[in-house]
Amino acid sequence: MNNVFFQQFLMISDFKTIIFLAILFLLITIVNRLPKQKFNFSAKVMVATFVGLLLGLAIQVTAGFPSNPMELTFVRESTLWFSLLGGGFISLIRMLVIPLVMVSIIHVIINMKEDANLGDLVKRTLVITLAMVAISVAVGLGLGILFNVGHVESGAVLAEGTNKIREVKNIVDTLKALIPSNPVEAMVSLNIVGLVIFSAIVGVAAKRMSKKYMAIVKPFFDLINALQKIIVSMAMSIIKWMPAAVIPLLANTIAQKGISAIAEVGKFIIVLYLAVAIMFVIQMIAVSLFGMNPLTYVKKCTSLLILAFTSRSSVGCLPVTIATLTNKLGVSESTASFVGSFGTTAGMQGCAGVFPALTIVFVTHMSGNSVDMTLFAMAVIVVAISSLGIAGIPGTATMAASVGLSGTGLAALFPMINPILAIDPIIDMPRTMLNVIGSVTNALMVDKSLGQIDMTMYNDPTAGNESNSAEME
Repeated sequence: MNNVFFQQFLMISDFKTIIFLAILFLLITIVNRLPKQKFNFSAKVMVATFVGLLLGLAIQVTAGFPSNPMELTFVRESTLWFSLLGGGFISLIRMLVIPLVMVSIIHVIINMKEDANLGDLVKRTLVITLAMVAISVAVGLGLGILFNVGHVESGAVLAEGTNKIREVKNIVDTLKALIPSNPVEAMVSLNIVGLVIFSAIVGVAAKRMSKKYMAIVKPFFDLINALQKIIVSMAMSIIKWMPAAVIPLLANTIAQKGISAIAEVGKFIIVLYLAVAIMFVIQMIAVSLFGMNPLTYVKKCTSLLILAFTSRSSVGCLPVTIATLTNKLGVSESTASFVGSFGTTAGMQGCAGVFPALTIVFVTHMSGNSVDMTLFAMAVIVVAISSLGIAGIPGTATMAASVGLSGTGLAALFPMINPILAIDPIIDMPRTMLNVIGSVTNALMVDKSLGQIDMTMYNDPTAGNESNSAEME
């Protein structure tokens, strides 16, 4: 197999590549054939997660735990083929994001009752989102200080690097950039907040015209209502392949990062995972304060959380997020579409809350300083507010860290976080999961405060199972 065809075109030039590809397809077949009577959809996803973890570790063991696994031919080739299945699934999900956001928002508005108040929905979403992000920043800062993140590692080693801080705009220009001057450009750049604004304007205009010219705008209403049904059906048809995609997604993340690179910033990783766990508990408490059983909420979100963890794409999870909110948790379509779309790209508690807070503590300690109350308060304000202004920007977490460090006067020390950026996939998994579950929590609180949530559906353990099964057949 030592020729160009196998090495550069087919990307199968090592016998171990063939073995691991065969193992992957065998594992996918086994997971897909698990009996439905004993393994529902969420259980299959959990099994797939465990299997993907074992597969990734098996590749690491076979490779001998190298510092840079991607230098080995079979690792590079295997993970490339794995990405065809895992990455292909995420691409199919992301394919639906733009039409789903636009159609859902317009559909919600044109079908709103006359006494519904869109302004209340927007205000409550902003207040709850900012409050939860501020809490996540405080948790990140508090744990960073408590565990002295950045003190143990050698500053002389960690300060080396070539990464430079990203260009950071002031908050006014950043927020202004979210207003879509060109809706097509907003679609291309995945400016979800901009698309929500544009779609809301279209929906409000159509609703207003229906009062005088219903006969004229009715075809538009019928088109939107039909598209909404079709897109939801498409989403469910794709989601049924989640167990098969989770295995290569998680296996790739584990296989591509060397154990030594992970150990170098081990404390940062551990504290980040701990911060995510604490925020998850806080979200459960918040849900219970609004009169909802947090255990019910956790059980119904299991498959969504696993997808978020393995896919590392908040936007990619959006169709599943909205489906979970409306079909399982009883959240109204208006709140699910608006808060779900907004929350997975703006006000993210993981990428734009906990993570930048921890990097601020890390860099402060690395530079030989300590976090005082002034820096603590400044970081909470800067990171929380800027979390609304980085939506739709590629590399959101890195951008959030840039904004946080710049806003607290630490921009010159940005290269110190190079080792953290080197193992970004490992820490991006819990960050993304927190982003998504934070969006779900916000939607539940907003909808309950508006008195629109269907508590019968929320408390029904079988809610959503029947419709999902029907769509997935």
